[in-house]
Amino acid sequence: MKALLKIFIPVLLVAFGMMILATTMNRSEGYSGGNTLTIYNWGDYIDPALIKKFEKESGIKVIYQTFDSNEAMMTKIEQGGTTFDIAVPSDYAINKMKDENLLIPLDHTKLPNEKYLDKRFMNLSFDENNEYSMPYFWGTLGIIYNKKMFPDKNFDHWDSLWDKDLENQILLIDGAREVMGLGLNSLGYSLNDTNEKHLEEALLKLKKMTPNVKAIVGDEIKLLMADNEAGVAVTFSGEASEMLSENADLDYVIPKEGSNLWFDNMVIPKTAKNVDGAHQFINFMLKPENAAINAEYVGYATPNKAAIKLLPKEISQDKRFYPDMNELDNLEVYDNLGKRMLSHYNELFLEFKMYRK
Repeated sequence: MKALLKIFIPVLLVAFGMMILATTMNRSEGYSGGNTLTIYNWGDYIDPALIKKFEKESGIKVIYQTFDSNEAMMTKIEQGGTTFDIAVPSDYAINKMKDENLLIPLDHTKLPNEKYLDKRFMNLSFDENNEYSMPYFWGTLGIIYNKKMFPDKNFDHWDSLWDKDLENQILLIDGAREVMGLGLNSLGYSLNDTNEKHLEEALLKLKKMTPNVKAIVGDEIKLLMADNEAGVAVTFSGEASEMLSENADLDYVIPKEGSNLWFDNMVIPKTAKNVDGAHQFINFMLKPENAAINAEYVGYATPNKAAIKLLPKEISQDKRFYPDMNELDNLEVYDNLGKRMLSHYNELFLEFKMYRK
């Protein structure tokens, strides 16, 4: 009997240890519940101090994980092996997730701070009546350029990117919707256009820009523009704001023909384990004081009308990042084009990239 116990007890200890390890790994992979909240967000998209503040106020432990694209985020949630309580997808992704039954409807009685949000950014086409999402940040797609390198040029129009003086000077964001969209906008078409003739016309025009394109990149745009390694880039407003703080010679404009108006909203995925905690966190982030802290840290525009009043005037009165209402009229939110058309956009964008080589 003693011999059996000597064998059995170590086995139990090992099994217990493996159970603890599995639990820890599950939590690190996003499994949550009770006093744990797992958040899935873009990288460097929240002030870390706010996470600590929420943990202190709520008694809930936050596990924070990041993604680098809406598609990667949706795939992981759709697979269901990893549980997240909060995610922060973009507009068209919210619409897609809603259609695929990946979201839990919000309980608005638990979100009293939504009263502080700007009505312009509520009840939009991708989520009518904000049934599934609450605004987090918003912004535009535009052109950032070096005023010292190009003192006599303005970039108020997309066609400026085809100027022969810009040879090997332009950095393009590595995104099919963004690049195909600017090509379409430059021709007077919608960036959600699905007309094959218009798409081919946009691709042909983009190919004529290739002598000016230095690189098609992602986050590297910030460093390259800040260090004067390129003179012009197509990028998002929040990224541009960060670059401007690093290099006073830079400026940002939204082309007059139109561009993308984007939104990132907070949602609760269907596999969430801590739905009540998720509502607590969303309401916490909608508090004007917290929204202002976050906007100042991240650099993107807050949709929180009350929070804007708490921001330094050099931020809140900067029309490049908080444009007037009439300047938003010709901007478009990306529609959910469906898998087939999105794949076609990606194929056209790939053809453009291959043409450069």
